[in-house]
Amino acid sequence: MEPSQDARIVYADIIDHPHHQSETRAHMPLYDRAAQFSPYDTLAGYYDMIDEEARLTDSAVELDEHALAYLDRELAQLGGAIARGERPRVRFTLFVPDERKAGGSYREICEAVRQIDWVRRQIVLESRSERSGLNRRLDIARIVAFRVEPAEGAEKG
Repeated sequence: MEPSQDARIVYADIIDHPHHQSETRAHMPLYDRAAQFSPYDTLAGYYDMIDEEARLTDSAVELDEHALAYLDRELAQLGGAIARGERPRVRFTLFVPDERKAGGSYREICEAVRQIDWVRRQIVLESRSERSGLNRRLDIARIVAFRVEPAEGAEKG
C-alpha cells in the first residue's frame, strides 16, 4: 500500500467482515492475551552467573613435611586422649573445596571428637550428619591446624 492510498479502499473486501469466534474453544481472557506481549527477560540468569563468577575462593595451602609431621604427632596425642575415654572438644581449621568452582574456603569447626579413623584418615565427630544420620567425619588431609579447647569449667589463665 502506498502512503497516498486510503486503507478503507485497499482493504474494502475484508474490512467489514465480522471477527471469527471459535464455537469449540473458549475466548481467551484479556489478561492472558496481554501476558503474551509482556516484556521478556532476555538476561534471566545472567546476573546470577556474574555474581557466581565474582565470588572469590581461596586456594588450598600445601603443608610442608615438617608441618605434616607436627600435625601427625598432635593427632597421635589426641588419639591417646580418646583411647583413655576422653571426648576432647577440638577447634579444627580445615579447607573445604567449593562445589561449583575451583578453590574453596577455610572454615573452623569446634566439636567433640569421638575417634580417629587412621585407616580412612578421618576424624569422627560426636555430632551426626543430617543426611546420613551417622557421625560427621573430617578428612585429615584437609586439616591445616587444630587445638584442643579447654574442658568446660576449667580455669582460663
